[in-house]
Amino acid sequence: MFSTTTLALLGLLSLFSPAAAQTWTSCNPMNSTTCPSDPALGTAATFNFTTQTSTDASVWNATAGTVNYNTEGAFFTINQRGESPTIQSNFYIFFGTVEVIMKAASGQGVISSIVLESDDLDEIDWELMGGNTTHAETNYFGKGNTTSYDRATYYPVNEPQENFHNYTVVWSQEKIEWLIDGDIVRTLLYADALGGKDFPQTPMNVRLGIWAGGDSSEPNGTIEWAGGPTDYSKGPFEMVVSSIRVMDASKGASYTYGDKTGSYKSIKIESGNSTVAQVVNAPPPMSPVQKFQSLSKGAQIGIIAGAGSAAVILLSLLICCCVKQRRAGRRERALVDADYEKRTAELMAYRTEMGKQRGYVQVNSYWASRDRF
Repeated sequence: MFSTTTLALLGLLSLFSPAAAQTWTSCNPMNSTTCPSDPALGTAATFNFTTQTSTDASVWNATAGTVNYNTEGAFFTINQRGESPTIQSNFYIFFGTVEVIMKAASGQGVISSIVLESDDLDEIDWELMGGNTTHAETNYFGKGNTTSYDRATYYPVNEPQENFHNYTVVWSQEKIEWLIDGDIVRTLLYADALGGKDFPQTPMNVRLGIWAGGDSSEPNGTIEWAGGPTDYSKGPFEMVVSSIRVMDASKGASYTYGDKTGSYKSIKIESGNSTVAQVVNAPPPMSPVQKFQSLSKGAQIGIIAGAGSAAVILLSLLICCCVKQRRAGRRERALVDADYEKRTAELMAYRTEMGKQRGYVQVNSYWASRDRF
């Protein structure tokens, strides 16, 4: 267990951590008025990684490394130095809920991360250190502000590297709640985040990934925060995500920054249907049986009748072929029998002729005369 002093020290050290190696923005609306709109999720969706072999590229983007899948879920694996497999949603939510079922990676200095990140660097985090088997870290940032020392806090969790746990963020205009397995462990009120200035409040995408905070290339403060240097010879280090559920509290096609204030009040919700929602809510492809069952009774009868007719025709062709084969076989057998009889007759004639030449006829006549007595 971590003492209060140790937890406080870890909170201070988190200042030197990049919160997750996955945090970045391609266009910051606080600095530019030409940033593109953020495509909205605009609905609720569940992504079950245990039943797929890859993610839909229109929904999730692999921003680093390779993620593998099996019946346990999505595997984010560090096999060697420099690897940090990460996926990022191509959609944004404007307040809502993110619920991740995850087993963290083991390994000193290895960080398993769940990050909500906005274009102007608002951020909400879950981070689990591979060497910490008893606690999970929660954190947040407002507009990339790293001047305060008191944001990161740690909460008990049972062997996160051995067990799957539910890590949830419930995010609204008024507060942020972090939950472990359904229990609220932390609440951040809007006013408590520097009067709202550091409160995450702009549209966010979702990022899942693993990285080595204990790599020798990281600053000393980051290595200490991560739990110490990472020994890659003890790998591979695997973070596993079985599923993620995301609920967007807003509805629309996209979100646009109306100015450079970074306030949620400036965000414009573009009306329309979200293209991502259409993808994630599309029904799965129907099986042949389901397709048949979806047809009208008349169509089903027509298909059955057609299939029956085809079967009759096929059977007729098969019978016809069999008859032809049998007839052909009989003709071939007759020819063979005739040839055999011909050869037999020729052989008997040959033997008779040879017998005459060797006196066999006289011998036969002699015994024939003796038979009379």
